[in-house]
Amino acid sequence: MIREGALENPEPEVIFGLHVNGDGKTGTISYRPGGTMASVNTLSITVRGKQTHAAYPWKGIDPIVTAAQIILGLQTITSRQIDLTIAPAVVTVATIQGGVRSNIIPDEVKMTGTIRTLDPAMKKEIHNQIRRIAVDIAESAGATAEVSITGNLPITYNNPDLAERMRPSLERVVGPGNLETSTVHTGGEDFAYYAEQVPGLFIFLGVRPPDLDPSIRIVGHSPQFFVDENALIYGVRALASMTVDYLAGK
Repeated sequence: MIREGALENPEPEVIFGLHVNGDGKTGTISYRPGGTMASVNTLSITVRGKQTHAAYPWKGIDPIVTAAQIILGLQTITSRQIDLTIAPAVVTVATIQGGVRSNIIPDEVKMTGTIRTLDPAMKKEIHNQIRRIAVDIAESAGATAEVSITGNLPITYNNPDLAERMRPSLERVVGPGNLETSTVHTGGEDFAYYAEQVPGLFIFLGVRPPDLDPSIRIVGHSPQFFVDENALIYGVRALASMTVDYLAGK
């Protein structure tokens, strides 16, 4: 949409976005000035060994064992090598594929996953550490590892001045005590591309029924997702109020 001119002719001064929040009760809105949702990169690692009969593993190089060691090694990045007091970070291996039969050690194993960061310097460091760990562990086993880190969804950044300016508008919509400061989210959001071009504010709308059992989680992007539709009016009022108030110079 940006490439096709969505932010041109006329060029917007600011941009607002909204996402539902299953942890927030209906009638609440939350947001966070500054970095609020994570940068997202896709991770792909191919480990290449040497195929052999599974009964004689010493005659080959096992990429499955090597891949397992790499996965465990990657877990130490966020648990031991990164200062998480600066910002949260996540390195997740979500798929692993290798082998075709129970009695054959394969030539290669492929893994994919996701990297989530909220600090640019930390992002660079994590990427470097992923490459170092994968390559060095593979080399120690006599295998090789090819690491690919693609995609570059930016950090979703809320302009602090705009966030402060819109606070009275949001307080008027939800009432005293119902406008909250959100935690950072390790989920990603492509609204971030807009907020790189235009001062932006991305808010979260509580959609959890007030009487819902606290043990029940409302999980987005899953079959368990549902919303209290009474919350929708607050979302409409929030976006409309911010727009009207901004245009009126408030």
